[in-house]
Amino acid sequence: MSTVVSYDEADHDARRARQWLAGQARDPGVSRAELIAVGTAMSALATDTREPVTPATGPVGVPPGIVKPLDPAQLTPREGNAEMRWEAMAGQGYVVPNDRFFVRNHTHTPRIDADTWRLRLHGDGLRDAPTRDAPVEFGYADLRALPAVELPALVECAGNGRHFFASQQDTPAAGVQWRLGGVGVARWRGVPLATVLRHAGLTPDAVDVMPEGLDPPYVTGGVDLGRVRRPLPIGKALDDVLLAYEMNGAPLPPDHGFPVRVVVPGWIGISSIKWVGAIEVSTVALFSPWNTSLYRMFGPGRPVDGGPADTQSVKSAFELPWDARLAAGVETTLTGRSWSGAGPIDRVEVDTGDGWQPATLVGADRAGPGSGGRRGGVRRPPAGGRCGPARWT
Repeated sequence: MSTVVSYDEADHDARRARQWLAGQARDPGVSRAELIAVGTAMSALATDTREPVTPATGPVGVPPGIVKPLDPAQLTPREGNAEMRWEAMAGQGYVVPNDRFFVRNHTHTPRIDADTWRLRLHGDGLRDAPTRDAPVEFGYADLRALPAVELPALVECAGNGRHFFASQQDTPAAGVQWRLGGVGVARWRGVPLATVLRHAGLTPDAVDVMPEGLDPPYVTGGVDLGRVRRPLPIGKALDDVLLAYEMNGAPLPPDHGFPVRVVVPGWIGISSIKWVGAIEVSTVALFSPWNTSLYRMFGPGRPVDGGPADTQSVKSAFELPWDARLAAGVETTLTGRSWSGAGPIDRVEVDTGDGWQPATLVGADRAGPGSGGRRGGVRRPPAGGRCGPARWT
């Protein structure tokens, strides 16, 4: 197999950024000059609260925005997206129900017919180097006929918590102003990407895999960046990445990627491409706007071309409204959740004014180092780790 077998997002990001800057990585969709211009614009706007993004015109007949009802008790609309309300998770189980799972769209939710949908694989990393115009194809029924895997995994928007740059650090950051509700754990069911790649004729020389969504093209800074796409190293693609067609025991809802999406445990949410339609498999390094100009950190103390936005930090949230007030002198049971992008949660401590006290982790949610406490038969990557969320009281 290829010598580039990294599982770690930060390592892959740094490697690809260096290769892109040296002109050694390619994306046929957008020129380096255009991306440098976009990166410069993002850097200039690093202290602005606006995101310089305009959705391109969508297909005729496709309803704009989010499809599922947004119950205000469960979800808060945010600039065409929807943030989970933490109080809506009180008393819920480990996974986030579909009706209150956060929604992050770059443009709007497309409506796709599963009967006509096709997954199209192409590139010189496949046997006989099929082209984009003559790819290896799988239909929805083809995927469902392959051996399936169920995987509890956490998905978190890279900008989750962005609101606090302004409110806590007096340094506003451009983009959707998430508090902490741009995250959720679901039980995903589908086919390992490794299985599909091997059926498609994966070669030993493959280096990168780049899934691409079917949502409308994305425009920022006056540049049409095309459809959302982001490369993965072949090592990660063959390890634990899933082509999911079910979410929490039901077919994927439209807002969450119907008919098929990518789920990349432990990596930032942008890697888990929704509405996947094409996958390029390449023997050379790939890049896209979503790992060179977007989803990078600009501003003071950062390189001119931006720093990586990759493995998420440890976070915690109470299952309470943001403006919650608790009565003094009354014993109250506090519940909440903690999660990490680099491994399982080992312990949680809470300070309510009388010093740090250990929380009680819910035992059923602590099993193993896998994504979302996955159990049994799934090996841990040799590098990087997976998200390890935990509920606690």
